[in-house]
Amino acid sequence: MSNSDLNVTALSQYLGRHLDGLEGPIEAKKFVGGQSNPTYLLTSHNKRYVLRRKPAGDLLKSAHAVDREFRVITALENSEVPVAKPLLLCEDATIIGSVFYIMEYVDGRVMWDPALPDVDFSHRCEIYSEMNRVMASLHKINIAEVGLSDYGRPGNYYERQINRWIQQYRASETEKIADMNWLIKWLPNNTPSEDGRVSLVHGDFRLDNMLFHPKKSQVLALVDWELSTLGHPFADLAYQCMQLRMASNSALQGLDGIDREALGIPSEQDYVSQYCKRVGINGITDWNFYLAFSAFRFAAILQGVKKRALDGNASNDKAYKMGEMVAPLAKMAIGLVN
Repeated sequence: MSNSDLNVTALSQYLGRHLDGLEGPIEAKKFVGGQSNPTYLLTSHNKRYVLRRKPAGDLLKSAHAVDREFRVITALENSEVPVAKPLLLCEDATIIGSVFYIMEYVDGRVMWDPALPDVDFSHRCEIYSEMNRVMASLHKINIAEVGLSDYGRPGNYYERQINRWIQQYRASETEKIADMNWLIKWLPNNTPSEDGRVSLVHGDFRLDNMLFHPKKSQVLALVDWELSTLGHPFADLAYQCMQLRMASNSALQGLDGIDREALGIPSEQDYVSQYCKRVGINGITDWNFYLAFSAFRFAAILQGVKKRALDGNASNDKAYKMGEMVAPLAKMAIGLVN
């Protein structure tokens, strides 16, 4: 963690008036890691909390919507999907300079390396199975029952997403990348027909966005809901599998070239089969399209990270290095479909 850039005095005064149970002044430390909404640990006399806010600087339209994050974790609080307890949303940007929300602090493990080098053989398998279970539980949520029927726009999810991320990429483009331009032309013309599947999707479903029990292979909270929406469930599955295809020595650690069986980690085929069984489907067609779309979308996201780094507004000092993965991701996507 690093020292906080928050106005702690103003924040303490506001929380003292609006957050039940808060005792005494607070201290704030910024979490290191992550490229989106800056996140802080707040420590009071008797409790710890987590604050999520929008980053500084000019932001792309619809990006960093912390109010949406707060809404979705509130909706999921009593569901089969583990989330941190939401406590307070502040839409008054004058308090700390942006909208923010407060949630409970979850004392769990963050695992950054998908090879899980610090976990024994049997627990690796359990951890991947637990991630798979959480994803399936998320996609089986009845969106009407939890009050999220209007959480996304109607129509073909992939068409909307492709158009959105083309626009976001163009808005943050810092250099011409031929493979990204190829994908921008190819993807809209090769989108699978809509199959009627609509679910709540996380949008950034990956290992390091989960807090695990300190000793058990149990997810205590799925975090970072910034990109969540109503959409196609295969988007989360393909996104996680796409990340696992990356080189293990890249800025975005993957499992490409690693003997998964020797580590006790399921193959992509086995992982997808587990998911299909849990959600009650027989298989997935157009799988390479979903993987390619995920790679393009992630490349567009990282282009935004790179732009913020160049503008001096990145939330993490590794942002520029992450941004250098845009071209390799585009190349991966083309290799899947061309």
